[in-house]
Amino acid sequence: MFTSSQSGPSGQSTHKGKERAFQSANSPLEETWPPARESERWTAEGAWRRSRERAKTDKTSWDYVLSSGVAGGTAGCVAKTAIAPLDRVKILFQTSNADFRQYAGTPMGLLHATQRIYKTWGIRGLFQGHSATLMRIFPYAGIKYMLYDRMERILVPTPDHRTPARFFVAGAVSGVASVLCTYPLELVRVRLAYQTKLSERTSLLQAVRSIYHEADVVHHRRNNISPFVRSLPLYPFYRGFSITIVGMIPYAGVSFLTYGTLKRHAGDYVPYFRDKPTQRDLACGAMAGAVSQTASYPFEVIRRRMQVGGAAGGAGVSWREAVNAIYSVRGWRGFFVGLSIGYVKVIPMTSISFATWQLLKRFMEL
Repeated sequence: MFTSSQSGPSGQSTHKGKERAFQSANSPLEETWPPARESERWTAEGAWRRSRERAKTDKTSWDYVLSSGVAGGTAGCVAKTAIAPLDRVKILFQTSNADFRQYAGTPMGLLHATQRIYKTWGIRGLFQGHSATLMRIFPYAGIKYMLYDRMERILVPTPDHRTPARFFVAGAVSGVASVLCTYPLELVRVRLAYQTKLSERTSLLQAVRSIYHEADVVHHRRNNISPFVRSLPLYPFYRGFSITIVGMIPYAGVSFLTYGTLKRHAGDYVPYFRDKPTQRDLACGAMAGAVSQTASYPFEVIRRRMQVGGAAGGAGVSWREAVNAIYSVRGWRGFFVGLSIGYVKVIPMTSISFATWQLLKRFMEL
């Protein structure tokens, strides 16, 4: 009985099992690739789902950090592209460019300046320096929004910790950190946007070289810039950096504080926003942009003056010299030159940026 059971179907099954085991030992790839079950196959959709699960369950994971950074960087690029022509006109007004000084402060100055740029250089003139803007804004916005998410979780771990001061600090820290990492690109972008004459037009690489060699001018001319600052190897790329940090604290702090506060209570006062998150984010972002721009605009005007201080071959200006120059020409109103354009630019930019950031976070299931 024992012998017959081995020679029957069960014996054949045992024999075939040994053959498969032998083949598997000699040819492991035949069994492991491709996988026998469809559920074991690697797919992009499966990897995306696993990444989303890690991001949702672990806010400290790289999946969440990188996703938040990509969402923020993309939101910044979309918003900056939407208002790029306004941004260039505002820079020309803030820096008192000789060719556009006549339009600053007039009711129709924005339209006249935009029309002149378009007639002289076409659509490319309205986007001059925009390539440098995109190079800067993606890491800038990515770091800012990503770090704000992190700081908010640290400072506001529970609803009981929600205070205006904590949200302000979270926004200010994220804004300062993003500027620290990307400021040289901001300076290059401003220099390119400042150029209005055909003889001044330079490429991105030429602008970088020109700023770098301004260190030689600084060392050979007397000025009131401290020896320590002048000793920094990349000092010219950080013109106006100190005043930028001072201005970024109220700008980013007030922006995130205003947006977060309005977002939490918008549905209570405006029922329309309860089931329309994108419209709510657009409205709250617009208000945040208006408030933050008003709070930080004088610092921005001073910063622009310092950034273009060496554009004509000079040694640059300190923040004191920039303040004195602005006040001597226009008085206290000089610190708000171009503010109306600032509203036209910053309100839609902040609105689009916050709304796109939140939309991408929902899409990425963050």
